[in-house]
Amino acid sequence: MEPILKLYRGYANEEELIVMGHVFKPTKIKDYAFEKKKFKNATSIIRLFRLKTHSNADVYLKHNNTTIHTKTLIDGHFKFCIPVDPNVGHGWIDYEVSIIHDQKTIAVKESYIRPKKENLGIISDIDDTFLVSYTMNPLRKLYILLFRNVNSRKVFEDVVAHYQALSSSGRTTNEEQNAFFYVSSSEWNLYRFIVKFTEIHKLPKAVLLLKDIKTSLTDFFWSGRGNHNHKFEKIKHILEFYPNLKYVLLGDDSQNDPFLYEAICKIFPVNVIAVYIRKTRANEKEKVSIVMKNLESLNVSTCYFTHSSEAIQHSKTIGLIL
Repeated sequence: MEPILKLYRGYANEEELIVMGHVFKPTKIKDYAFEKKKFKNATSIIRLFRLKTHSNADVYLKHNNTTIHTKTLIDGHFKFCIPVDPNVGHGWIDYEVSIIHDQKTIAVKESYIRPKKENLGIISDIDDTFLVSYTMNPLRKLYILLFRNVNSRKVFEDVVAHYQALSSSGRTTNEEQNAFFYVSSSEWNLYRFIVKFTEIHKLPKAVLLLKDIKTSLTDFFWSGRGNHNHKFEKIKHILEFYPNLKYVLLGDDSQNDPFLYEAICKIFPVNVIAVYIRKTRANEKEKVSIVMKNLESLNVSTCYFTHSSEAIQHSKTIGLIL
């Protein structure tokens, strides 16, 4: 058996490239099977949380006609933060990382995004923002994760149209898209599931920034729960990494998105132009409504909506999309 090398989409600015992934120990555990149904899907999901990471493994990145060497951290995670080749251009760019096992090279390709300064940055939560997840009902959320495969999971009506319009906002060609980031409390274990889901529904290609990987069945039952400070830190990192971009933030009111976004807007008072929060219940939450009014006083346009058609109309009204 061979170790498993997983790469994630990376990102670059005008000076630095960041790409990352995990190395797992050799295993008979199969990767997530997208077509499995009910109990077979549940088994496949649970297996994602039983993979064992490989610490201190040698990892090699090919970039700018050179090979750069690092080692994985204690949780099997690796991250290359290196000067970017200034001639690589912009948009989505391929990269390659490899490991060596028994004198055999195992190489995997992924891509990273390098947006232009005039592009928008779109940062979106996942669960109950575009993926119907029932976060407010943990047992129902767990049931759906286990017994509904990726093909039977649902997006909210009109959310794809809104995201696609945001992706092309201000861009002159179909090939050039704004930089999308999906930031979630889901763990890296679910990376392939989320990517496949977004591909099925034609959501914009995005960099995913998720929570630390889990490696036990106990951890699985706490998936997506617990402290959400990591989301704040990752969003803050994005705005610090791309200080010249203007941003649109999208989330929902099931957990802490409105309050995280309020803090981000206070720290970056010239970067965020709009905040969208989906209602997860029929009525507005008073605390969220207060946050949205406060954001308006900071010259951030807000939309607290039930249906994505309302968000689309708001984006048209403020000139964000056509």
